[in-house]
Amino acid sequence: MFAMFGGFIYWYPVFTGLSLNDYLGKVHFYFTFVGVNLTFFPQHFLGLAGMPRRYSDYPDCFYVWNKVSSLGSFMTVLRVFFFMVILWERFVTQRSVMFTFNKSIHLEWFTRLPTSFHTHNESVKVFY
Repeated sequence: MFAMFGGFIYWYPVFTGLSLNDYLGKVHFYFTFVGVNLTFFPQHFLGLAGMPRRYSDYPDCFYVWNKVSSLGSFMTVLRVFFFMVILWERFVTQRSVMFTFNKSIHLEWFTRLPTSFHTHNESVKVFY
């Protein structure tokens, strides 16, 4: 999930020529990180305590860790909706790409964004 969000955030300015809000993106990452870890880390404790997997009902002694895991899952779902808010904010503000960090060493960042078709005349050589 983090790879999909990271790839989307990295390549989005190349495809659209518009940038996302960096501050909101960092808030999204940190809260998603906490939510995912709250979802899956308590499952280790549940497994060590003897709770079998794929049970729809569980004894009361597992209630606390299942509640923590459910809270983390709820936080993660809210952060997905927050990501949609970040995309909506980008549509409202229409910020163009600013080179605030060193992306200019890669070929795709040298051209005007978004790039047009057949921008690069380099052919890719594949060696087998």
